[in-house]
Amino acid sequence: MTTTDLPRRLNLPGVEDPACLRRKRGGVCPRARVARVVLSVAARRAGVELLLPDGTPLGGGPATPGNPVIEILRQRDLLERVAHDPKVGVGEAYMAGDWRPASGTDLAAVMLPFAERIESLLPTWLQRLRFAVDRRPPRTDNSPAGARQHIEAHYDLSNDMFATFLDPSMSYSSARFERGRPLAEQDLHEAQLRKIDTVLDAAQVGHGTQVLEIGTGWGALAVRAAERGAHVVTVTLSREQADLARERVTRAGVADRVSIRLQDYREVTGRYDAVVSVEMVEAVGEDYWPAYFRAIEDRLAPDGVAAVQSILMSHRRLLASRRSYGWINKHVFPGGMIPSMEAIEAVTEAHTSLRVQTVERFGADYAETLRRWRERFLSEWRSIEGGGFDAVFRRRWEFYLAFCEAGFAGGAIDVGLIRLERS
Repeated sequence: MTTTDLPRRLNLPGVEDPACLRRKRGGVCPRARVARVVLSVAARRAGVELLLPDGTPLGGGPATPGNPVIEILRQRDLLERVAHDPKVGVGEAYMAGDWRPASGTDLAAVMLPFAERIESLLPTWLQRLRFAVDRRPPRTDNSPAGARQHIEAHYDLSNDMFATFLDPSMSYSSARFERGRPLAEQDLHEAQLRKIDTVLDAAQVGHGTQVLEIGTGWGALAVRAAERGAHVVTVTLSREQADLARERVTRAGVADRVSIRLQDYREVTGRYDAVVSVEMVEAVGEDYWPAYFRAIEDRLAPDGVAAVQSILMSHRRLLASRRSYGWINKHVFPGGMIPSMEAIEAVTEAHTSLRVQTVERFGADYAETLRRWRERFLSEWRSIEGGGFDAVFRRRWEFYLAFCEAGFAGGAIDVGLIRLERS
């Protein structure tokens, strides 16, 4: 593909055209020159080649044979996007077609070296200047009304679209692959059911258990729990998910044991033997973590058990990034924040009687899950496009899935199953 195969200007809602930035300031913005230096340093430290349209490396000097290669197609546009919004600009530049991995190179593969060195890509003195470029996030409203809007923005895109790349269980969270067995021999659907069973086992869900699920998804966990003989109340803010989950529960023949409610977790009443929540806490927002864990505590019976599967980042990264605004926040998960284990332990100890009993981490499984989702998303693009999604949506989701895959594979982020009980 050549640069002429890409639209000169893609319609990016909320993204300022770099040409407009140049017109406002007259010529190339001085910050773009700084962005050029920063990108050069980060790429050199990561061991990735950034090649300009004429084939020369960004920043000068000879290319290093064997390094992953990123081809810059529109240098000025890329630099201005990064200069004016560093944590958003790289992703938006990919959406706009300003850069691409070299031919035959996987998108996640060129991101992996950056993820592996996330905390050492820039010299310490340069990291201290991040306050000058970090954009403050828009005020996040994760009240019941605000949370509903955030959930609808992502999960109500289209059930059919999600079905094209998820496994038959419609599980939109990390699978659990079997250890010691080649990944190529393992089916994603089986791995997702293994994940669900692991969560239910951690919460001691069996025949007669009263279960509260916070975050329904498309109903797979509720069905699996009901098949064990449990009685399940599951809550979601996504109308699309709730409608399809009800259909799936009915088809599974467990509608008499599953109640699906369009309800905020803060509005649930009653007591349950087990509370389970799979990759929901990331959408809660840091200000509401106390309310989330208090809700779990309030809903648990005296001897109840909670099992929470959460994406995790290091506490150091959480402290460094908690007040900044990234590409994922803007384009994929508005209002979200990934916690650290230290933050979860601090919040539960300060605001509840819940205490972390065990943590099982399996970030490599998430990298493989995301790889398979992206592979299928791209292979099924024609049918997704037929549902009304455009080229910008494709590049946004391709970047999102590859970005997250590289993060888990490189250790920049992790995922854990956390078991909590009252102290």
